[in-house]
Amino acid sequence: MTDQNNSIHSSKAPEPVGLYPHAKRVGNLLFLSGVGPREKGTKKIPGVELDEQGRIVNYDIAKQCHSVFNNVKMILEESGSSWDRIVDVTVFLTNMKDDFPTYNKLWAEYFANNPPCRTTLEINCLPTPIAIELKVIATID
Repeated sequence: MTDQNNSIHSSKAPEPVGLYPHAKRVGNLLFLSGVGPREKGTKKIPGVELDEQGRIVNYDIAKQCHSVFNNVKMILEESGSSWDRIVDVTVFLTNMKDDFPTYNKLWAEYFANNPPCRTTLEINCLPTPIAIELKVIATID
């Protein structure tokens, strides 16, 4: 759903963890806020095992990649764009050494045709116990 400020709030994607829209349209560009792998309506993160204090004990980066790609796809489609209209992605990983090979392999599968520009950064942590987050720019009519 788009509001008067061209902000888009998806009914299909996980709720934002702060005060921001899922996306914002500016002209023929769609800017997505950072998207992680959480599931809608819950704090569950596919492939993540937490201890009693909420710290990550174990995680499956492949499951998180599939989930985050699906969340991005849902936001794009509900906004009136699509996966094949992605032009630029910034990827945040919390463990480049261990997770990059799996993420890079899955990226090649999801973007087999006409891949967008991409920047991948390792960061210390993300706001929730996730190992990957995407910042996406796509075109829109």
